[in-house]
Amino acid sequence: MSYVKYSKMDSASALSAFSIKGSFMSRIAVIIADMFEDVEYTEPAKAFEEAGHEVVTVGLKAGETVRGKKKQTPVKVEKSVNDVSADDFDALLIPGGYSPDKLRGYAKPVQFVKDFVESKKPVFSICHGPQLMITADVLRGRSATGWKSIAQDLKNAGANYQDKEVVEDGNLVFSRGPGDMPAFIRASLAKLG
Repeated sequence: MSYVKYSKMDSASALSAFSIKGSFMSRIAVIIADMFEDVEYTEPAKAFEEAGHEVVTVGLKAGETVRGKKKQTPVKVEKSVNDVSADDFDALLIPGGYSPDKLRGYAKPVQFVKDFVESKKPVFSICHGPQLMITADVLRGRSATGWKSIAQDLKNAGANYQDKEVVEDGNLVFSRGPGDMPAFIRASLAKLG
């Protein structure tokens, strides 16, 4: 069985992805669980890796395979959220689907997201991704967007909800869903520098 992981680059691409120190430009955590929205993981992960960034999947249990909700895309969780901290990464991606709702039922993923937002490091959240941020209580007074069914949840959490393809507020980048993917990826890559 093959797992979706976009780290297989040709040698020329791999060489260009490394700095003089021999490391990736940025290390991006992806907090993920079963029933994630497939393209909200696969497309940003591919774009980040093609730009020379390292993508690390973080979930409830290292070694488990989680699957997307539509295409059943298999993704192997590389690190347990219990074994990492925001200090280990340069940015965070929160794909949507049902994954954020599943994760917010556990204290560790919620604290991981809270620590990231408060660290001022980039956080990229699409579709239902903001549900984790709502539970972490980090959106009060911040501008945000997300899937239309969570618009009221965002407002109730104190966010300034905007129905736009991309909303940026400091270190945060939001999009509504798969239809906004090109703009979301552009804004996220720009935030990484």
